[in-house]
Amino acid sequence: MLGIETSCDETAAAVVKNGREVLSNIISSQIDIHKLYGGVVPEIASRKHTEIINQVITEALDTAGVGLDDLSGVAVTYGPGLVGALLVGVAEAKAICWARDIPLVGVHHISGHISANYIENAELEPPFLCLVVSGGHSHIVRVTDYGKYEILARTRDDAAGEAFDKVARVIELGYPGGPKIDKLAREGDPDAVPFPKAKVNGADLDFSFSGVKTAVLNYVNAYRMKDVPYSKADIAASFQNAVVSVLTEHTMEAAKRCGIDRIALAGGVASNSALRASFEKACSANGYRLFRPSPVLCTDNGAMIACAGYYEFMAGVRHGWDLNAVPNLKLG
Repeated sequence: MLGIETSCDETAAAVVKNGREVLSNIISSQIDIHKLYGGVVPEIASRKHTEIINQVITEALDTAGVGLDDLSGVAVTYGPGLVGALLVGVAEAKAICWARDIPLVGVHHISGHISANYIENAELEPPFLCLVVSGGHSHIVRVTDYGKYEILARTRDDAAGEAFDKVARVIELGYPGGPKIDKLAREGDPDAVPFPKAKVNGADLDFSFSGVKTAVLNYVNAYRMKDVPYSKADIAASFQNAVVSVLTEHTMEAAKRCGIDRIALAGGVASNSALRASFEKACSANGYRLFRPSPVLCTDNGAMIACAGYYEFMAGVRHGWDLNAVPNLKLG
């Protein structure tokens, strides 16, 4: 399967054999471009995808040592994401499938992130529990079968990755915020500032990160108004600790309630060192088995889309030429 991913600011393509053997995984990032603006500019992202996608796919095929006629099908992200960016990948996938008369398989972006766990863990099979944490999503998902999901909890406002980016902006770290906070937090005290850990009434497994984001902003503004110095490292460490502890506690509680002893991480924030360490400790304490992709498979990539697409393909899923980008596509 050729996997194509263009949902945000990475143009990615990969060739994957039998769902789990990655023959190539090419990623062209736009971070340096969007860094100038403090975040992703959708119009610029779409144009850059258009400029580079043919080169990325050609490199993926050449690295894998295969041609278009060797493909069983093409898997492409069709949502959620930036609509202009998604359209580039969908149009490219359609063109290849039409020209070579091979099946087209549309893939949900989050299903791709979850499926990244299959690539490096040959023994992992459903059912299991997965925490999906990225710039746009914070879900606890019960994976009942390949491509079959039940959402047990979700964020009510900001996603975890979004909160990381906004807090990084507040303490002037720049974009992308997640990796920068992760790095700076290692120099700070995670207990220096008691930032809040929100609970959602009536849905105690759900997340809410707007409160902790606002608490950081108020804390920093109070110091700035008094012209008193503050420690960015302590703020980064304390904020990260507040978010990571909530993500860990809610996921462990969900596993307990479901009676599931296999837990996976997925999404860009799954590469956060504090989150990975927290899950390792909690899973060990509870007797759970932890699975998490390597950092390169946590960020947006084509291999995870090819993997998810393979299992959809094997289940008989095929999409027609009317496949369209769905920016708010729901999981499940």
